[in-house]
Amino acid sequence: MRYPFLAGAVVVIATAALAACGSSADGSKEAAAGSKPPAAAPPAPSVAGPSASPAGPGAARTSEPPKVPADGITPATGSFTKKQKEYLTDRVPKGMDPAAVLQTGQETCDRLRYLVKADRDIAVGAIVTGEVADAKPAVAHLCPQHQDLVDEAALGYADGTHQGAKLRPGRYRAASPTKDCSWQLTGANGKVLGSGSSDTGGRVEITVPEAARTFTSTGCYAWLPEGDKS
Repeated sequence: MRYPFLAGAVVVIATAALAACGSSADGSKEAAAGSKPPAAAPPAPSVAGPSASPAGPGAARTSEPPKVPADGITPATGSFTKKQKEYLTDRVPKGMDPAAVLQTGQETCDRLRYLVKADRDIAVGAIVTGEVADAKPAVAHLCPQHQDLVDEAALGYADGTHQGAKLRPGRYRAASPTKDCSWQLTGANGKVLGSGSSDTGGRVEITVPEAARTFTSTGCYAWLPEGDKS
């Protein structure tokens, strides 16, 4: 039986537990010798390019800070593994300790490891909704054992409106919806193809038909694919 708000609660518990432990289980053994994690984990560096020029005269120009080139990514002591260096490539702003950036990726892996032990659907849902941020690069380079979670999340839907090519026909489940979960599927010219709601907080299943053009969901947290939707 699922409980409302379970997903968000487990994510919060996982984060608190990791903070209390003060260590990284999956990646800490590979981290550079002597490197110390920052007192507070920094936000994951953006890899987006420079922002567009401001529209109005006199507006300040902003851009992403330059990144350390791959051959310049070295820890204060010790060395990074090949996979760690691949993760850090194009992710370390100049002037930032690469070990601190690596720590954010290791913490992402730790969160996934904790969540999947509690409930696999919640772990996938947390990736779908972005509660576990930057999961794809972290998993690819630092904890590939969780690749199946990322692959499944890529085929799911978070609450919101999804249209056009983003819609994939098939069967989906909301494993941990709130008691205010509701959804609607519409086709061409806004024709309603299906809708529903649930106030139980229990698992809900829907079918997205071929004719669907828009899928809107609120309070359902995340919809996960049933079976092979690739």
